[in-house]
Amino acid sequence: MFPLVLFLSELVLAQQQLLPGSCNFEQDKCGYISDSTYGRWSRNEEGRFVTTESSLLYGKDRAVLESPVLELLDWACLRLVYQVTGNASLTLHLRPQGDNFDHRLWSAAKASDSWLIASIDLQNNSNPFQILIEGQPKDEAGNSVAIFEIHIVPGYCIECNFEEHHLCGYGNQWNPNVNWYVGGSLARDPQSSLPDDHTMSNQRGHYMYVDSVYAKRFQEVAKLTSPVTTVALSGCLSFFYQREQGRGNLFSVFTRDLLGHYQELWRPQVDATHTWTLVSLDIKAPHPVEVVFEVAFNSARGGYVAIDDISFSSAFCHTETEPTFDPSIANCDFEEGLCRYYQESQRADSKVWNRVSVRPNAYRMGDHTTGTGSFLLANTRFTSWPGYVGRLHGPLLPGNHKYCLRFYYAVHGFRKLDNALVLYIYDDHEVAQEKLWSLSDSTREVWTQVDLTYSKPMISKVVFVSICKNFWDCGLVAIDDITVTLGDCRITADMASSLPGQCDFEAGDCGYSQDMEGDQGDWLRVRGQSPTSYTGPRGDHTTGVGHFLYIEASLMRPGHKARLLSSELRGSGAPQCLVFYYHMYGSGTGILSALLRRGDREHEALLWRRRGEQSVSWMRATVDYQCSERHQIIFEAVRGPSIRSDIALDDIVFRKGPCEDPGDTISYSGFSENFNEIEY
Repeated sequence: MFPLVLFLSELVLAQQQLLPGSCNFEQDKCGYISDSTYGRWSRNEEGRFVTTESSLLYGKDRAVLESPVLELLDWACLRLVYQVTGNASLTLHLRPQGDNFDHRLWSAAKASDSWLIASIDLQNNSNPFQILIEGQPKDEAGNSVAIFEIHIVPGYCIECNFEEHHLCGYGNQWNPNVNWYVGGSLARDPQSSLPDDHTMSNQRGHYMYVDSVYAKRFQEVAKLTSPVTTVALSGCLSFFYQREQGRGNLFSVFTRDLLGHYQELWRPQVDATHTWTLVSLDIKAPHPVEVVFEVAFNSARGGYVAIDDISFSSAFCHTETEPTFDPSIANCDFEEGLCRYYQESQRADSKVWNRVSVRPNAYRMGDHTTGTGSFLLANTRFTSWPGYVGRLHGPLLPGNHKYCLRFYYAVHGFRKLDNALVLYIYDDHEVAQEKLWSLSDSTREVWTQVDLTYSKPMISKVVFVSICKNFWDCGLVAIDDITVTLGDCRITADMASSLPGQCDFEAGDCGYSQDMEGDQGDWLRVRGQSPTSYTGPRGDHTTGVGHFLYIEASLMRPGHKARLLSSELRGSGAPQCLVFYYHMYGSGTGILSALLRRGDREHEALLWRRRGEQSVSWMRATVDYQCSERHQIIFEAVRGPSIRSDIALDDIVFRKGPCEDPGDTISYSGFSENFNEIEY
């Protein structure tokens, strides 16, 4: 009897502690309840799981299961065992208390005929929160979403001792001949050379191993893949391994990002180890990655590789590892100066790049940041000779990082665009290493976004270069809102577009809808330039070539309204900040208002209003408000007396208040003697 008790005690120790919010649905729903605003989740009485299907939606498009209120003082991992059947989707959200918006953590829409496991990292947070499980089965028979088990355990999702049946979400990339298997247990072949488990130091525990015995071809590869990290990770990854016949196999550890790019982290320096050997390596993952343990065999006599007890710490393993670098030192919107940028002057009395601002007017656009702020402009009037070479140097950034550089440019009056604006990468010895980008296409007079991903092994910096060979061929070239982040631009852009409370209308209407009862016109989602001349924007604010919403005055009568309703917001006792960009250009422009509708009340409170033509530029509005109950924000546009009355909206953002700046305090009536004035 004693060995059985010992075995059970070891098994309990190997299993991880379950935190509040965990549930196997065997007895009840563990405090999880269906949000009555939507459809219903039902607990299956015969099997231990909860499910929702089209018959349980009652005319709604989704069912939302809310967890009890939870608190996490330390990092934790949520493991979800689920199944999507037919045409349906499953999404997990985190709902912080006092926040208007839910934060999407993870989603899946691929149907499966078996249970799957998802691993989602939950960062430590002293603010109470809830987990929301949203199922969206389409309105047809056979579509459903089911949840079998929710486990919330301490630690990071990439950690694993392989004692649990779900293997912490680690997966084997199937190969017909060589694969990773679960090793250990008392039932193994006594003639096997495989080791005892490391966690328990006996044959009862488990680990993962891959053996060459079934290898058929040269370089047969087996891959063991961790769950994809869902948040940024930076620290020390540790694991134990054993390796037999080191010259018969190649063992390495990589990270793989969402684009499929690999980065090698480690490979062994010795051929074989016959005892469990600890490996600690530093990892920096600013964006989602998965850790890949890869073994390639040369033949069927290539031996085996085993791993166990993968762990992670937020502190780096090695003191010589550079701390995670914040590249925001290279950001600049030029509102307060040149930040850390400087220009290389040909002569002390002649600077090519100058910081300027433009007053709101109907002829020349202002800056990209606010419409009324500052930007950098290169122009021959700044120099005392007919041509120039202007170089704007950024700050030096460390090497061996992948950077995403974003900036906005605008050009006007160039007969030839050759070398109008070129971007180089320089090293710390002022030597150009690469021509990263150049302006090659003719462009409308609109701020246009450029995203560039680059990486250099050495310390480097970006240098913006504008060359004018003679006065007659050159015009104006401007840059604004330079930002630098870590990672590939394609990943950072996707992550930014999924942030709660933000909408740039590139992927759709983000839940905004037309008021079908209180208006006589519609907000239209378009791309490019509005069709009526002398009114409307030339392009959107987000990229210059993307989507925005606007009212087409030629389709409405004077005084007609178009009302755009936000999705219902929960409300918060804390101050809120609403930021959006608006475009009101045209001699007959009417009125744009932002209104607050509380609950089901018909009364609407005015938060912000502009009347008449404001500028040819996109203008930023920032609005402070506070509402502790459910509410909606309404954007109401009133058509003016003529068809030159288009009004546009873009880049709407809700964030925690109060707003950081005083908002758009510069008013413009549409009548000015200084339409074209630039302030230097």
